Amino acid sequence: MSVPDLAPLLEQSGLVDAYTPLPERYDEMRTVEGEVRPHWQYVLDALRTLGPSGIEARWREATRMVRDNGVTYNLNAEPRGMSRPWELDLLPLLIRSEEWADLERGLIQRADLLNQILLDLYGPRRLIRSGLLPAELFDASPEYLLPCHGVEVAGHRPLIQYAADLTRTPDGHWRIIGDRTQSPLGFGYALENRVVLSRVLPSMFRDSHVHRLAGFFRSIRRTLTRLAPRRAEHARVVVLTPGPENEAYFEHAYLANYLGFTLVQGGDLSVRDGALWLRTLGRLERIDAVLRRVDDGWCDPLELREDSFLGVPGLVQAVRAGNLVIANALGSGILEHPALPAFLPSLCRELLGEELQIPDIPTWWCGDPDSLTRVLDRLDQLVIKPLNKRHGERCLFPETLDAPARAALLQAIRERPHSYIAQERVKTSTAPALIGQHLEPRPSVLRTFLTAEEDGYAVMPGGLGRVTPTNDAALNSNQLGGLAKDVWVVASEPERQESLLVTTEMHTPAVTQESEVSSRVADNLFWIGRYAERAEGLVRLLRITIFKLSERSDYAASTGDSCCLRSLLEALTNQTQSFPGFIGTGAAERLRNPVPEMLSLISDPARLGGLPQTLQALGQAAYSVRDRLSADTWRIVSDIEAHLGNLTHEAPGQLSLALDELDPLITSLVAFSALTQENMTHNEGWHFLEIGRRLERAASTASLLRSMLVPIAGEADENMVIEAVLGVTDSLITYRRRYRAGTRIGALLDLVFQDEGNPRALAYQLVQLERLVSELPRGDMAVGRTAVEKHVLKGLTGIRLAEIDSMVQPDKAGARRAALAAMLAELDRQSAAISDAITAQYFRHEEQPHSLLRRAAARGAS
Repeated sequence: MSVPDLAPLLEQSGLVDAYTPLPERYDEMRTVEGEVRPHWQYVLDALRTLGPSGIEARWREATRMVRDNGVTYNLNAEPRGMSRPWELDLLPLLIRSEEWADLERGLIQRADLLNQILLDLYGPRRLIRSGLLPAELFDASPEYLLPCHGVEVAGHRPLIQYAADLTRTPDGHWRIIGDRTQSPLGFGYALENRVVLSRVLPSMFRDSHVHRLAGFFRSIRRTLTRLAPRRAEHARVVVLTPGPENEAYFEHAYLANYLGFTLVQGGDLSVRDGALWLRTLGRLERIDAVLRRVDDGWCDPLELREDSFLGVPGLVQAVRAGNLVIANALGSGILEHPALPAFLPSLCRELLGEELQIPDIPTWWCGDPDSLTRVLDRLDQLVIKPLNKRHGERCLFPETLDAPARAALLQAIRERPHSYIAQERVKTSTAPALIGQHLEPRPSVLRTFLTAEEDGYAVMPGGLGRVTPTNDAALNSNQLGGLAKDVWVVASEPERQESLLVTTEMHTPAVTQESEVSSRVADNLFWIGRYAERAEGLVRLLRITIFKLSERSDYAASTGDSCCLRSLLEALTNQTQSFPGFIGTGAAERLRNPVPEMLSLISDPARLGGLPQTLQALGQAAYSVRDRLSADTWRIVSDIEAHLGNLTHEAPGQLSLALDELDPLITSLVAFSALTQENMTHNEGWHFLEIGRRLERAASTASLLRSMLVPIAGEADENMVIEAVLGVTDSLITYRRRYRAGTRIGALLDLVFQDEGNPRALAYQLVQLERLVSELPRGDMAVGRTAVEKHVLKGLTGIRLAEIDSMVQPDKAGARRAALAAMLAELDRQSAAISDAITAQYFRHEEQPHSLLRRAAARGAS
């Protein structure tokens, strides 16, 4: 989001003089008489003190933090796709502590009521038998999961997490406009909003005495481990995500990291002997609780949706056997039925003996004759919602329909009244937002969050605010669109300081076994290492080639005459496998004018093997395992993506301009490698990342030596070739200090081929691979060396036994070094064999049994 020009905000006329609430709406900051509400006064005064430059600086800092942390949320059909950044308003939504206490009581009552309804619908069904709920309405719903009927729920709490969307009516009273009961979305975004604003506005946050969020997240962890079959001291909890394509994947990874749970996908799990297991590289690991972010029907293709590739076959059976707790319980989506609010007031009196403290927007189910009469009498004042909406079908506003459409709607309601509900039209309350150059009122929705505790529910003291970008836009309660707001519950006294680190119970062991990685995670980490090293090697080769080209005033005349330059260009084609390039058909013309081909490799995102595709692949692999990467590492990933955008969105027309972007890009790639080396625990996952990096460096070095050293150049060119190879392998300083007799091919091979102490040498890569693969899990039945170890040993032995003097000798024709070519070809074969053996041994992805129905894609989160 662009930084607003805030100077007009803070003129002498005051911050809110031009702020005018929208008619017939409750405004959070200003009364109908035009007075600023008292609990807003300190924040407005603090903004005045900051001044235009201070606000702009903090806006930029907040935007940078959101970008660096990789906070994204993709609305359905959003053209920016998975890279759509989270948009956060700098101004929080303020709620008085006293008012929040009343709201909290009402939310707890509602969560308890919904939990009891859910228990009854999947249990005795007393509400349906007594006529308080119509059987045809709920039994016919696809959200009612018959296989889950009668399944015992741990602690009688199927509704472990709950979120409610609220707004205020013009009289200032809160109303519920939506319930989220399957896998409530927004916990992580609310926490990220708080982290950002508390850092960019520290004094304002501290002095406003804002209620803290840490205790709420401790409650989440405590509840899941308490309800787990093996209890807290042994319980293992995972976060089940549909995968990186889901719009809220950032939150899934964020919560897994923050809560200390393992992020998994359906393919990582297996049900055996009535229990759920995580398939790791070394063994099966028992799972006791699942915090799911996959919608009900997609969780088990065996008993629920046959076309799901997101869930785990047998998951329902594991719950039925009492070996697994799922938050929320499968089938809880029935509580999101659009007609349920019409029955909640009577259900609350029946089940709790109380009146509903926070009413819904008045709702009528047309299947009830009295309600139908009322709806038809005041049709133009209502919103009509079909219960079985087809994709793309929207709510209907009879007042806006022409005569034929209105008549058709009336006929449809009379013919199928049970298929429609009606609700009063409501104008949502407004909240102030920094829009462009002004502080303006915007329609707003507050999403609140609750989690079960041993004796009730805990409410997050805050939540997720959302405002529309324009006054005439609508907020969909199902999606987190619009501009996000942190929600501050402000107290009159300072809040007790709480750490954002989640603490465990006193009886929990101080040290627990770290979860091992699944095959999918290991695969992605392996390719992160390969893509990062591939990109770094390609950038180094491109830079040296550009330097050599810039030394010659006439590319077309000199390229063909320079063995060094020709070899560098051929090395580019060999390393990127972007044939024909500078080797195949049409190579002669490209060698005479290499600039277009090089610019294509640098900036064309559609070019196979080019730099953009390699960086894109790196970003996708990193995104798939972002819960394994530290915040600092992820900032570097964001920097790399920014460089990629600079190269592709405004493609440089000259190599010198491209070089301006390649220089900082190499710094980011080196920083990424350094952070994975120094900041990642050297566990199984790190081993696969490092194996990928070493294997790719070995392959790219061998390819470089084959292109540059196998052809025999003249004496003048030979020195240039050696200097170019040393530049690409970053070994020039060592070469100059070690070898005093000038530049020689034998000395070069000694340094970059056979020196086991040079991190850029081929031998070094094989030595590291030998150590790394020896530490990988071998399995209980493994005897002797594995196939991977054998291929590594064969490659390393070949390097150690190689005679450099023999390899530098020309063949009979005197045009190439045949022995060196044969050795490098053999190392290529061994590198490919090592990669294939690792894939076969560790990255086998077993296909789950599925129906032969067409595959369906699910977004998987509410």
